[in-house]
Amino acid sequence: MHIENRTFDELQVGESRELRRLCTQDDLLVFANVSGNHNPMHLFDADGDGDGVPEAVAPGMFVGSLVSAVLGNVLPGAGTLYRAQSFVFHNRAHAGDELVSRVTVTDKNEKDCTVTLATEVRRLSDDALILSGVAEVEAPRRKISYSSHDLPGLIVQRHRHFEKLLKKAEPLPALVTAVICPEEPNSLGGALLARAHTLIEPVLVGDAARIAACAAEMGADLTDVEIVDIPDHDMAARRAVALVNEGRAQALMKGHLHTDQLLRATLDKQTGLRAGRRFTHVFVMDVPGLTHPLLVTDAAINISPDLKTKVDIVQNAIDLALSIGIDEPKVGVLSAVETVNPDIPSSIDAALLSKMAERGQITGGLVDGPLAMDNAVDIAAARTKGLTSPVAGRAEVLVVPDIDAGNMLAKQLAFISHAEAAGLVLGARVPIILNSRADDDMARLASCAVAALHHFRLKGDG
Repeated sequence: MHIENRTFDELQVGESRELRRLCTQDDLLVFANVSGNHNPMHLFDADGDGDGVPEAVAPGMFVGSLVSAVLGNVLPGAGTLYRAQSFVFHNRAHAGDELVSRVTVTDKNEKDCTVTLATEVRRLSDDALILSGVAEVEAPRRKISYSSHDLPGLIVQRHRHFEKLLKKAEPLPALVTAVICPEEPNSLGGALLARAHTLIEPVLVGDAARIAACAAEMGADLTDVEIVDIPDHDMAARRAVALVNEGRAQALMKGHLHTDQLLRATLDKQTGLRAGRRFTHVFVMDVPGLTHPLLVTDAAINISPDLKTKVDIVQNAIDLALSIGIDEPKVGVLSAVETVNPDIPSSIDAALLSKMAERGQITGGLVDGPLAMDNAVDIAAARTKGLTSPVAGRAEVLVVPDIDAGNMLAKQLAFISHAEAAGLVLGARVPIILNSRADDDMARLASCAVAALHHFRLKGDG
């Protein structure tokens, strides 16, 4: 934004300026954090008066701050300082309203270089007066012109994509899920929380005494929850798989056991859940500031996948992306470079995967590679490198070269970019929900939501 002020000598009585601002949900969150005013009346997802409906009323001082934006930016502009401000509130503004803040010069005082201005804020859609008032300011004497582009930006650490997934999944039938060894608070609590959100109906498979003790410690009621008492972890995993084979469970969920114990049972050639493709893992990540969910694969199962395995990794990820509402998933196959280099095997695999998708051997999405990380997710970086594909700079799915790269990328997004990660194993006959003990409630809920959305899309039953 280019800012140029109006000095005291330049100002004329009757002169007026205005600015428009769309009031968003994120504005209300930022204002709550900066001001310390956490009144739930002003939070988009909170019910501040108990009527069952979130109000999302814009705080009065937030609306008032729009007046100060006109004063500080355009009239009088840079160098202006407040002496006094009065407000009368006539209506309420809400998240989603576009507001027009306007100031008009009504008087100038040569003695102390002050200016009086009439101030108001109106809602653009119906011209409703939200507030009116009077400002008295010290106007600048010197001409100032500068750009505000260097002002640091803000990213709200809000996980809007997971919120949308929960809303999309909650109306579906609860996914009957065999939860294996939920014998500590995180795994049991996650399953019960997902049940409270009607995402899953858990069947708890494990040591009944430990599960009951854990529930008592948490103050949780297991009266209506089925428990299958099998103290041994390997046997519990096998029994959970059997519940799927018997048609009594539609998904599996990892509790307090080792991942290899769960996978050993699911991969058994006689009694397991193989479905023709390699088992692959997908992180569905909600990265603050990113306009879409980001899928990262494979970061947990296939250590150093060959080309054949990568075909399944890509296809499984595309299928999952379709399930969560991405109409035509854009898949970026990552390497260290964006050109094919015979000395970098991942660049060759990426090019082959791209060509295989072009020839219909991988379906449902757009696949391009090799792409470096920057030009996979940033359109400016892609343009700098002269890349014009529909995927470059817009990737929604990132296919990593190996488990090292995938694990590092996912954890960097989680611990540096404050992303949340939902984890799912695909390629089995049912979704396998794979959570970490470090995952918080939102990550566990999102994993269950993603599993439910994927299951019911594939079954055509939701």
